[in-house]
Amino acid sequence: MSPSSKSISPWNGRIKLIICITLPLLLLLVPTSSLPIFNGLSLMEHRLLAIFLMAVMMWVLEPIPVFATSVLVIMLELLLVSDRGLKFLITPEAENFGNVLSYKSIMHSFAEPIILLFLGGFFLAAAATKYRLDLNLARVLLAPFGEKPANVMLGLMAVTAIFSMFMSNTATTAMMLALLVPILKTMPDGDKGRIAFALAIPFAANIGGIGTPIGTPPNAVAQKYLTGENAIAFVDWMIFSVPYVVVMLFFSWVLLCRFFPTSTPSIKVDINSRWQKSPQAYTVYVVFGLTIFLWIFASLLGLGLTSHIIAMVPVSIFCATRIITPKDLKQMDWDVLWLVAGGLALGSGLKATGLSKSLVEVIPFDTMSGIMIIGVGAFVAIAMSTFMSNTATAALILPIMAALGTGLPELTEMGGTQLIVIACTFACSLAMAMPISTPPNALAYATGFLSTKDMGKAGVLVGGVGLLVSFGMIFIMSSLGYFN
Repeated sequence: MSPSSKSISPWNGRIKLIICITLPLLLLLVPTSSLPIFNGLSLMEHRLLAIFLMAVMMWVLEPIPVFATSVLVIMLELLLVSDRGLKFLITPEAENFGNVLSYKSIMHSFAEPIILLFLGGFFLAAAATKYRLDLNLARVLLAPFGEKPANVMLGLMAVTAIFSMFMSNTATTAMMLALLVPILKTMPDGDKGRIAFALAIPFAANIGGIGTPIGTPPNAVAQKYLTGENAIAFVDWMIFSVPYVVVMLFFSWVLLCRFFPTSTPSIKVDINSRWQKSPQAYTVYVVFGLTIFLWIFASLLGLGLTSHIIAMVPVSIFCATRIITPKDLKQMDWDVLWLVAGGLALGSGLKATGLSKSLVEVIPFDTMSGIMIIGVGAFVAIAMSTFMSNTATAALILPIMAALGTGLPELTEMGGTQLIVIACTFACSLAMAMPISTPPNALAYATGFLSTKDMGKAGVLVGGVGLLVSFGMIFIMSSLGYFN
């Protein structure tokens, strides 16, 4: 999430909060028939439109924490558009009332299978950090890269990307920067290589998160719309995403080496950590390996287990063996889960009330080609993610894109919902041009080794090339019949 709110004065924060409340309230008070750009908008759609506007403004301006906005979205849906909302507001007999949401479906957003999938990832990451599995794996994986600066940077990027596929991008970046910063301080002032190394870690973390369904929260939001006939298994996601990660890592590495060449002849990353040999540590090693193995090969082995069910393996075993304690639970990123839950609730509401379809009809997408629609959606996603939380962007963009995927023949013929959802999800993770774009970017900027200009110059190029590569890869796989 964006750290920008930390620098906002209390007074500016209050002004933003007043704006974020006043404008949606005014929209809510306007008669439904007075909304000219919408044709035949129902009362439930009107109310949800006001909630949607509030979510957009609060996620962009951040007058309150982004996860708090998600909780507020769920509460307002329960009060204003659910079958157990305020009685004097829920009168289905009224003219053009529209579809009322089930309060159970809204509350279920806190326990969607996607939430549990991410929770499993959190347990794996917490246990790996607690028993130093991450440091030991980093030591082993970095060993083959030697001490030549360019090779060391490639190794750091590869390790960071691998960890980010199964751990929080933020936690991975914090760990890798903790290893790297002492080394950067030994490099001479004015050595551009320090900029390259400082950027390599967040870039690799952002790109690596694309590699698995649990790699980053936007992927979890995407899974909400990749169900039924549009479902993509864990291993199938990796089949097209891992090659993409490899290509983008290599491009980013070449770019950073060219833009910021180092004058230091050799670099040695000294990780002073050894494998632990306690029963708990061995349990972590086995469960970590087993979980990843099942995520990748369960469908191929015909076990019938979904990735969500497999995610419960580390949760149950680590709790039962006290590897994860109540203290460890308190330190997990629960705010991320709440943020995702709010996005899921908003997406479900957009679909159930029909508002997503109404929003789509406002824009003349039917006059655009399928390629143009995907391009516009992905560009909007990366532009929004540059200035706000990529998870919040996914929560706002993907419901509308999913509606396009099922409603327009131009997209249905190319791959429908799968194609456009994947393109926009990738785009959300490619926003790396500013320190506020992603938490990994903010952590790298906080080291003091780079400027906003350095990050912007490299980040815009990586993001732009990433979009082009993702389009090419997606369209090639679509032509091969990979997408529905």
